[in-house]
Amino acid sequence: MGKDIHTAEVNQFFKAVLTLKTIDECYAFFEDVCTINELLSISQRLEVAHMLTENRTYLDIAEKTGASTSTISRVNRSLVYGKDGYKIAFSRMDGDGSKN
Repeated sequence: MGKDIHTAEVNQFFKAVLTLKTIDECYAFFEDVCTINELLSISQRLEVAHMLTENRTYLDIAEKTGASTSTISRVNRSLVYGKDGYKIAFSRMDGDGSKN
């Protein structure tokens, strides 16, 4: 099947992410770790997921985000069959008002 992401290196990466305390720290870290395109792609998928949870159409999402229908479909699969990562993040973001 797929690759196992539960590795020591991934654990170390997640521990590093969990040390970040501000948006500026996140920018500094992720600009060092990711390419601009990787960061923009991750951000786009998060926005797609948010719009899908608002029951927006694929056409509307594609027009607003520039995401392909295959990306939208992949994100939708994660929302339906995934591990609820988006749901956890969105519920916590709702709590502090930062999703907007």
